[in-house]
Amino acid sequence: MLEGSESRLLQLAEEVALTHHECFDGNGYPDGLMGKSIPESGRIVAIADVFDALLSHRPYKEAWPIDQVVSTMRESAGKQFDPDLLNLF
Repeated sequence: MLEGSESRLLQLAEEVALTHHECFDGNGYPDGLMGKSIPESGRIVAIADVFDALLSHRPYKEAWPIDQVVSTMRESAGKQFDPDLLNLF
């Protein structure tokens, strides 16, 4: 749906959609990108997406307490998340 748009906003949305499940250590998907080869937009949205998912009540899980969310995410610095961006977050 987002592919090939001339709109810079939709190009950014395509980039985020394609890269926010990549992991900083290369174990993500769909392309196994690693480190700074993952566009910054995808690395930022990966952090925000997981933060929201863990902190929010969902039909299949309760919301986590903020201290548990933060500690869990910190444990994934350098693995799932860009450690510099996570530190800024």
